Amino acid sequence: MKRCSVAWVILATALVLSGCMGSQAQHGTSQPRDEEMSFDQLGQTDFNRTVTIAMRDNLDSLSRLLEKLYRRNPGEWRKTGAQSLAEAVREGREAIRSGQGPADLAALHDIEILSLALDPAYQGDRAGTLIFGLSDMVVRAHNGKTRFYATDVLNAQHVYNAARNVEIAAWLLATRRDAGGKPLLLANEITDAISNLSFEREFGQLVGRLDLVANLLDENLRRVGINYMQGLLFFNFLPVR
Repeated sequence: MKRCSVAWVILATALVLSGCMGSQAQHGTSQPRDEEMSFDQLGQTDFNRTVTIAMRDNLDSLSRLLEKLYRRNPGEWRKTGAQSLAEAVREGREAIRSGQGPADLAALHDIEILSLALDPAYQGDRAGTLIFGLSDMVVRAHNGKTRFYATDVLNAQHVYNAARNVEIAAWLLATRRDAGGKPLLLANEITDAISNLSFEREFGQLVGRLDLVANLLDENLRRVGINYMQGLLFFNFLPVR
């Protein structure tokens, strides 16, 4: 009983100290981003933590893309009824975080929303709809979750397909035009005076993280079988203390 009590004291102390260190860390782009220690992490393996952090970064990328698109296409955020760009971005980020989009999208999901956003006839907030569709698609590919635990089982093919969908959406964003021949949305810009490829880089990071998770899912399952067979082959006993 004493040993159990001591263990809980050590664990509680570690959580407090980790929280203090996490709150002092700077979350800039020039260094890795940490996450404050929480009790739910006790139910996560190292692999679960990897996928959780990848999902966090993917949703952050989509939030940045939303703001970039609104800045390049101010007419889009004005369709939301928001009083300012900042308010429209805040509402869009909340939709990404909660998974609850505008009422007119309530009956649609993932690739249906993407198809609508990239339809030249669509008159709604194309930028917000595109980004919400991407976020909904990415989360659904991960069984509708943004945090992952030891009991979760993800499908590598679904995550792989999500990466390909991001590539398709990025290509359509760069190439699709309206009836007048104008881009549906302004994104990357290359002129004699300006070279702005920040959209391409953000989409590339999204695809890279999704592909990594898809590959790790296959490898993680394969290693479980290999480790079991190695244990039988070398007659390794399991530790009891």
